[in-house]
Amino acid sequence: MAKPDHGWDHYRTLLAVLETGSLSAAARKLGITQPTAGRHIEALEEDAGQQLFTRSQRGLEPTETARSLKGYAETMASAADAIKRATSEESGTVSGSVRVSASEVIAIEVLPPIIAPLLKTHEKLKVELSVSDQIEDLLHRQADIALRMVEPAQDALVTKFIGRIPIACFAHRDFIAEYGMPESFDDLAKMRCIGFDHQLAYVRDVLKAFPSLAIPDFSFRSDSNLAQLAAIRAGCGIGFCQVPLGRSNPDLVEVLKGKIPFSLPVWIAMHEDLRHAPRCRATFDTLAEGMSAYIRRSAA
Repeated sequence: MAKPDHGWDHYRTLLAVLETGSLSAAARKLGITQPTAGRHIEALEEDAGQQLFTRSQRGLEPTETARSLKGYAETMASAADAIKRATSEESGTVSGSVRVSASEVIAIEVLPPIIAPLLKTHEKLKVELSVSDQIEDLLHRQADIALRMVEPAQDALVTKFIGRIPIACFAHRDFIAEYGMPESFDDLAKMRCIGFDHQLAYVRDVLKAFPSLAIPDFSFRSDSNLAQLAAIRAGCGIGFCQVPLGRSNPDLVEVLKGKIPFSLPVWIAMHEDLRHAPRCRATFDTLAEGMSAYIRRSAA
């Protein structure tokens, strides 16, 4: 007898249980009853011929089989969301939902003023902003459009290089007034500095490109660029900041101007199948234009 072909609802429940660790929490997350969630898991276990979860003091612990199914279920989730966005568009109009992926600083500090006029012009358009420093997969439709700090290497993408965002050191003017303006990296090493907690990939690339650059002993550490920016604004010390953001704040002072050899490349990309979708084309063009204008502010 052929095994039943379980639909997306069952695997959506599987994902929710994997994320929450219990049937009751998964049911609340999905807006279904706990018995329904239980039936979904039981059906998948019957199909697999083995348990997917075991009970422990911490809740439901996934088996290796359940963990192996997670990637497939996430792909199904991305496809389901992409289908929902595609069908939300009215034919020939800029309408429906478009999902944009961007790093936290760009998403929170830069994109809202760029997106606001777009939504005002196209009142039926909805923007889903995914705030993450992880590169979401455009081929599997985890996002429709992505702003990236590395060149997209995947095929089947429409890409555009926007430019490079210069990076510089900034500090609050009150901090400079109290501790003085450093004139060299040696001076900087003696002052309170803000920086990363762990050497992430881009940090290692910078150190490799500039081996003579001395990294100070940071007084404030965070791998969140947004937290670092907040610390600079609060006067915790001197830290790295995107030049357009730093110069737009009258309370911040640029330190060691012209001596920081850093910049971030910016690319915008979307799946080539979406290039003719009005909602995606309008959003892609607006983001490209807005980010170009943002970078031009560096020269102001």
